[in-house]
Amino acid sequence: MGQRVLRLSPADGDTGGATRVTGLYTFNGLDRIDIEEALAGDIVGLAGTDGVEIGDTLTDPRFPERLSGITVEEPTISVDFVVNDSPFSGRAGKYVTTRQLRDRLRRELERNVALRVEPTDRPDTFAVSGRGELHLTILMETMRREGYEFQVSRPRVITRQTGDGARLEPFEEVVAEVPSGVSGTVIDKLARRRGELVSMKPMGESGTTRLEFSVPARGLFGYRTEFLTDTKGDGILHHRFDRWDAWAGEIRGRGRGAMVADRAGKAVSFAIFGLQERGTMFVEPGLDCYGGMIVGKCARPGDMDVNISRTKKLTNMRAAAADENVRLEPPLRMTLEQALDFIDDDELIEITPDAIRLRKRELDQSRRRKAARTRRS
Repeated sequence: MGQRVLRLSPADGDTGGATRVTGLYTFNGLDRIDIEEALAGDIVGLAGTDGVEIGDTLTDPRFPERLSGITVEEPTISVDFVVNDSPFSGRAGKYVTTRQLRDRLRRELERNVALRVEPTDRPDTFAVSGRGELHLTILMETMRREGYEFQVSRPRVITRQTGDGARLEPFEEVVAEVPSGVSGTVIDKLARRRGELVSMKPMGESGTTRLEFSVPARGLFGYRTEFLTDTKGDGILHHRFDRWDAWAGEIRGRGRGAMVADRAGKAVSFAIFGLQERGTMFVEPGLDCYGGMIVGKCARPGDMDVNISRTKKLTNMRAAAADENVRLEPPLRMTLEQALDFIDDDELIEITPDAIRLRKRELDQSRRRKAARTRRS
């Protein structure tokens, strides 16, 4: 500690001048420990070296030798982080304002080197780009546990244009080790997501098959949970960025509509019982809902507005069997990855410390219908 160091840039060798190290730290678990000196191979933190960028070299001024630079791969996926404006805003979170969301994302940039945060034409919306779905969902979950409330949009793949106008998108190299009996299912699912099987090798007598694919990055949205279900938890999935290549074509979306609450109120068993035959429910009895909130998934295309608070009409004449308890299917509880894969362009995920809700961007039912008519015309 106290040694003078020289900063060298990997691009042009520009020096930021010599500075003096005022603090030297090492790490033990989550604890930071002050030390006087560090040896080769130690991972340390330095204080007093402002302006250092990724890939810079800190060296002795007497021996200004620059190391080869480290290149951080560019983001491939982008989502919008939006200030929570739902009717339930502020119920559970401590940090809900635009300023608090902006400051938190800026702090994340200081240690999350692959992240990009850009303003949009809306002051309450920030475009956040990362290295993949997992990269962004880790940030979302971390912020949720810290007490932040916000909303996120459907992920968008980042594309490039070549000089001749061709559209390029990122492709991932996917390696899956699966029980041989389900390899056909995995191949079929990834083929629907525009994946191309590169190799297929049995792994000895273990009953496991190693599959290698080339898949568009957008084709992996929400796939990890589906993969674990198909392999009953026995599969191993790994993927990494491979290359930029020609646009692979459209990938079919969910193909089914959403059940959207048409009014505010608590979910009622009687209403859920009548709706569960028409799709899969996301809510349970007693849960507070608001108009425009997605409460289930339809069994057929097209959204359906529903009254999730509808109660049974009481009469003076009632058979004894009429008061029997209804039998409800357990609601589907989505993870963040599943929710990102499920939502459409006109929908958002509301993330709070105590809930993950799906909603329409436009909560007003009549405005949604008017917008739908405009799109069809």
